[in-house]
Amino acid sequence: MVNAVARIGIVTVSDRASTGVYEDKGGPAIREFLAAHLTSEWEPVARVIGDDIDTITRTLRDLADLEHCSLIVTTGGTGPAPRDVTPEATEQVCNKMMPGFGELMRAVSLKVVPTAILSRQTAGIRGSSLIVNLPGKPSSIADCLTAVLPAIPYCVDLIGGARLEVGGGLAAFRPKGA
Repeated sequence: MVNAVARIGIVTVSDRASTGVYEDKGGPAIREFLAAHLTSEWEPVARVIGDDIDTITRTLRDLADLEHCSLIVTTGGTGPAPRDVTPEATEQVCNKMMPGFGELMRAVSLKVVPTAILSRQTAGIRGSSLIVNLPGKPSSIADCLTAVLPAIPYCVDLIGGARLEVGGGLAAFRPKGA
């Protein structure tokens, strides 16, 4: 049975933020965006972790399997640097990959900055959880979530997650009767 209150994992992947070298700005940017655009009841389950593939995979599994998050949104670790392994961790834990999310996020980001082509955002499904990888820059987080949020609630419906409703200037797409 799906919880009435959606649980949403918010994961910042950053060696420096996880060790306190600098303040995590990505996780709070995700939380603020979702608070402004989700009209259904939800609760965040936040984590700040280092750029380590084992830590990332364990965190994603825990949020999906133990915390029962219908949506897990990550920030950071999507670039080409050797420590950027968030997409690889996501692929390891997912049953199905959803490449359209990454394609759309890159297309939107390329309108703002030419280096967006270096970003490797992706998304996938683990059980009844949708995992979406975002870039680490807060302004890019808003651009990418604005692009993909309209599709997220119906995707979460289809995989058996908690119902998400969208407002705040955005609208979710659901086929008639869904």
